[in-house]
Amino acid sequence: MTTAQSPAAGPGAPARRIRRLPDRETVDRFALHELLDAELVGHLAVVAGDAPVVVPMGYARVGEHLVLHGSTGGGFALRAASARTPVAFAVTAVDGLVYARSLFDSSMNYRSATVQGVLETVPDDEADAALLALSERLMPGRTAEVRGVRRKEVAATRVLRLALDDVVMKQRSGGPSEEEGDGEDHAAWAGVVPLERRWGVPIASGLTPEGTPVPDSVLALATRSSPAATLDEASESAA
Repeated sequence: MTTAQSPAAGPGAPARRIRRLPDRETVDRFALHELLDAELVGHLAVVAGDAPVVVPMGYARVGEHLVLHGSTGGGFALRAASARTPVAFAVTAVDGLVYARSLFDSSMNYRSATVQGVLETVPDDEADAALLALSERLMPGRTAEVRGVRRKEVAATRVLRLALDDVVMKQRSGGPSEEEGDGEDHAAWAGVVPLERRWGVPIASGLTPEGTPVPDSVLALATRSSPAATLDEASESAA
């Protein structure tokens, strides 16, 4: 990457740019938000001592920040926040495999974003709202269905955020590169195999009494991108 200016960066910040296949870079803020809002897990990277460390973490986008959380009992993320050590956070969505007529030209359709910056501890007066946003992002509607957070649990949790100022996003879509006169044997199949994801039928825990209705938050999640039959299957799973 180079350090030319990019509209994806904050005002005056030296944003990184894509050097290899730069035509796949996008600075579309809507596309960035769409990617971050659709995925559940990102990877946080930081140098801890003399070694690089990468940890997968759930996250939420709140405005122009990513919100993460960690234990006050330790962890490299909190130490990085305290020391204001630069970190990177990467999120990737794979949309399909691209089958070309050679392995060299085969590829993936994907969207990826890497955010670099310094973690900040969310102030105490904003931490509850940030944790709620994180919970609602991962399990929409669940907060209203369960007990509230206990003081001990709040004390054991530190909420962190990373500004979306220094961001690089890269993506690929479409089929394999091919032309009528490219010399390839067009009798060999080429194309795209899309990757689709959906939530499965909910499975009750061992201590959940038989016949307990599946809550609205779980039904909404399970049927968000699944066939309509899943709603009936989910309801029957509680019977």
